[in-house]
Amino acid sequence: MDKRSAQPANRLANQTSPYLRQHAHNPVDWYAWGPEALERARREAKPILLSIGYAACHWCHVMAHESFEDPATAATMNELFVCIKVDREERPDLDRLYQLAHQMLTGRGGGWPLTMFLLHDDQRPFFGGTYFPREARFGLPGFGDLLRQVAGYYHEHQEQLRVPAAQIVTAIEDLNPPPAAGASLTAEPIRACRARLEQSFDRDYGGFGPAPKFPHAPALALLLRDWHASARDDAPDLQALYMATLSLTRMAEGGLFDQLGGGFCRYSVDARWEIPHFEKMLYDNALLLGVYAEAAAATGERLFADTVERTVGWLLRELRAGADSGCDGALYSSLDADSEGHEGRFYVWEREAVQQALTPQQYAVFAPRFGLDGAANFEHQWHLCVRSSLDAIAAAQQLSVDQVRALLHSAQIKLMQLRDLRVRPGLDDKVLASWNALAIAGLATAARCLARDDYADAAVAALSYLRRVHWRDGRLLATSAHGEARLKAYLDDYAFLLDAILELSSVRFSPDDLAWAVELAEVMLRHFEDAPVGGFFFTADDHEALISRPKSFSDDAIPAGNAIAARALLRLGYLLGEPRYLQAAERTLRAAWPAVQKYPEAHASMLFALEDYLHPPQIVILRGAASAIAPWQRDLNAVFAPRRWILAVAADATGLPAAIATKPAAAGPIAYVCRGTQCSAPISSLAALTRELDA
Repeated sequence: MDKRSAQPANRLANQTSPYLRQHAHNPVDWYAWGPEALERARREAKPILLSIGYAACHWCHVMAHESFEDPATAATMNELFVCIKVDREERPDLDRLYQLAHQMLTGRGGGWPLTMFLLHDDQRPFFGGTYFPREARFGLPGFGDLLRQVAGYYHEHQEQLRVPAAQIVTAIEDLNPPPAAGASLTAEPIRACRARLEQSFDRDYGGFGPAPKFPHAPALALLLRDWHASARDDAPDLQALYMATLSLTRMAEGGLFDQLGGGFCRYSVDARWEIPHFEKMLYDNALLLGVYAEAAAATGERLFADTVERTVGWLLRELRAGADSGCDGALYSSLDADSEGHEGRFYVWEREAVQQALTPQQYAVFAPRFGLDGAANFEHQWHLCVRSSLDAIAAAQQLSVDQVRALLHSAQIKLMQLRDLRVRPGLDDKVLASWNALAIAGLATAARCLARDDYADAAVAALSYLRRVHWRDGRLLATSAHGEARLKAYLDDYAFLLDAILELSSVRFSPDDLAWAVELAEVMLRHFEDAPVGGFFFTADDHEALISRPKSFSDDAIPAGNAIAARALLRLGYLLGEPRYLQAAERTLRAAWPAVQKYPEAHASMLFALEDYLHPPQIVILRGAASAIAPWQRDLNAVFAPRRWILAVAADATGLPAAIATKPAAAGPIAYVCRGTQCSAPISSLAALTRELDA
């Protein structure tokens, strides 16, 4: 019997988070974050041990196995601390605060598992780290010894610890300098970001900086925009295009991408994109989906379109909730890095197993394509990466490229069938509003760029779920499981969902969805905006009071909520002629301006908003019978034009806002082209519209 299930269940057994439920049979007396735990800490004057992680995290599993499942270590934890377990994906507000605190306490970046020790009465942090082994190694103290030392020092020096704990909270609140109220917002940070990306660009393998290497989807999308903006110049920025396309090619051909099943892992541990950290997250794949779709539209490269198709295939096959789940249409959060207790075991191969599964002709093309004719690259086994081009294999085997492609496809189907018999990585089946919104936007972008109605269908289904389950009494809820939503939503939930609705409008315009977008914008302004200073807090004004109320402008693993909010408010403000939205976006840009000027490469998503502020995008409103305007929409969407937004509004659409209703339909298809606050007269031919857009 599994010793975890043999242990009686603790308080985490009834939580919606799969990560918390993974710890439901620990001998640790775990609490979820909430009044019960905080009150006990105050009542007993016990320091809080806060452990933050997530379901797909490999080192979280290691620490759980070594320490949280160990009765002796658990007894020490229970005796000396009030122990709180947090899923960082359900409570990003707590994770953000205590990651910042960890960085200030240690002078090092954080990560997961995050292990923080808090004062018993006000939850301010006084000590912390990430992973601690049960026994001393890796230059780290043993966790049991550390627990006793921390608790002893706390009770002997509590008042002394309050001083640095208060200083950390003050430092968190002082992270954002005063806004640039009188400064001129210019394109200089966009140019500086482009230059700094080139300085850190890996000319051999793509990407930016040394290992470990992350995809940095917003930076790649920004480079595609930089190239497109210069495409008609005497000296187009071909280097920007090269940096983006080389990075996208190497990632798609490397081990970061699942060469059998599709979908991207979280990051690469090496510079070559060869060996990933094997967890597969919804947000990474959602963001990369949009970039690869735009790259396919910009370049016509088959690899990029194929990567989109295989990524969507993985998303809908392995992360989409089924009809009997209570979450029909929604997308789950992640797949674990581990299976059978080992990282990557689900994905790697022994050469002999592959050879036995395939015909000699299949193996003759598969082995050189994915490196099985060379040395093992992961713990004496093979993790598949593209090693040889189709042309080289075709020449060596005296086959056509199409024949090689067909043999590879049939081999991949066989190996997928074999792999499906293995013990699968754990699925985190909670639904996050923010990550689903990113996926809706990615699917909509792919639908637009590749003319795939089925991708739009998937986006609409996910959006319908969020509206049905996560929208309650005019407010969003952040997370759901089995069709039951909970926890007040964060800025990212509102901003990403607003942006997703606007992106989906470019392929499936809906007056009801647009009205919902307006409601989301109004909630952001009412409950999240720091109106006197500019920008948006991460939590609402009626959220639980924490040690600080953070406001961040830089991208992390996902884009900055402030950046997405600013850009979405600009688009919505231009479309509806609503000055309040435009002004809120400008206030956000001004609040972010000092940080954007200093570290432009860390604010790629904010630079999208800055560009739209400086040069309002083209908004093309098509009016007419749905069947008549659909070909215009399809032709316009097929062109890579990242600063153009096309809305096809059928003549019989009702409930339109005045800014659209005052652009009436006619007997045939017509278009209105708007830039900023000015719109053209109606244009009645596609050729004339194309000339107007190119002007």
